[in-house]
Amino acid sequence: MSLLPFDFVSLDIVYYPVSWIMWVWYKLFAAVLGPSNFFAWALSVMFLVFTLRALLYKPFVRQIRTTRQMQELQPRIKALQRKYGKDRQRMALEIQKLQREHGFNPILGCLPMFAQIPVFLGLYHALRSFNRTTGGFGQPHMSVTENRMTGNYVFTSVDVGHFLDANLWGAPIGAYMTQRSGLDAFIDFSRPAVILVGGPMMILAGIATYFNSRASVNRQSAEAAANPQTALMNKLALYVFPFGVIVGGPFLPLAIILYWFSNNIWTFGQQHYVFAMIDKEDEAKRQKAIERRTANAPAPGSKPKCATKTVPASVNVSSKSTVVSDDGTKFVSQKVDSTDIDWGTGVKTANIPIDELDCASQDNNPTSYTPRLVSRIKKRKR
Repeated sequence: MSLLPFDFVSLDIVYYPVSWIMWVWYKLFAAVLGPSNFFAWALSVMFLVFTLRALLYKPFVRQIRTTRQMQELQPRIKALQRKYGKDRQRMALEIQKLQREHGFNPILGCLPMFAQIPVFLGLYHALRSFNRTTGGFGQPHMSVTENRMTGNYVFTSVDVGHFLDANLWGAPIGAYMTQRSGLDAFIDFSRPAVILVGGPMMILAGIATYFNSRASVNRQSAEAAANPQTALMNKLALYVFPFGVIVGGPFLPLAIILYWFSNNIWTFGQQHYVFAMIDKEDEAKRQKAIERRTANAPAPGSKPKCATKTVPASVNVSSKSTVVSDDGTKFVSQKVDSTDIDWGTGVKTANIPIDELDCASQDNNPTSYTPRLVSRIKKRKR
């Protein structure tokens, strides 16, 4: 009885953690259901998925927010594309600048997907390593006895034997529907049973993939969905990927099909929960904005109240009158005494459009003057 040694120059850095998580769940379920029970191993695979997805919950939420943010920025990105269409380098720089200003990072949005790739590869390799009687790429060719006497990463040789013996109606959890070799490793193998168990599981995995894709597509804005690249990706996600699961299912171990099914079930539930949470947050923000506008709105029959703006001490308002420019724009012409201007002498005149003044100064004969933005006043010599 022996365990596989750790190889620092291989993918053992992935295989061992994945095997360990699966081993922990297996021991928990085996204590209740039995070490060779099909469902003990099936649940260990499912909870391996759930553990990973729970660890990736925050990155998943960030991915959803990033996707929504990207959709919100699309109009501005298209405007930049129209403006700098002939200068691709300048366009790329401007788009990157826009993304930085809004804290947008496309890499963070891809993190959950990238993180699942090594886990899938690690699980697939670990499951293949339970049956090394067939040889193949990266696998030693062992006899049935040698295989049962050799551990599999953190799983002992006893665990390997229990895995090979675990079956449902003659369908081993490590077998696949089209398997032709390595059948002697199992104590019980029935191809019809493998098809009977794996077929519905494979179809359900394909259906779950479709509904996950449909939920994501339905959340896209009309403008984003109209993009040719997005439309192509939507078609791939809705039809090609689910079909690929069904077509590829017969060539994968039952445990891998179960992994795919569990992953999609988790994604479906988590997706709806996160979408509902974000929608609730957005609705709360909208309600707060409405409440602020309502609180600032004037009472019926009363004049609007505007916040008083502070005029710098160096500016002394002396007189004002309403004038009309050549183009018909109404201005309030006022004399101000500025003591901190080095050029010119004494009195300057500032012409401010009516809509730049506070409510208190928009009367024909105002009693007070409080400029909205003193920095926007254009001073000129009298």
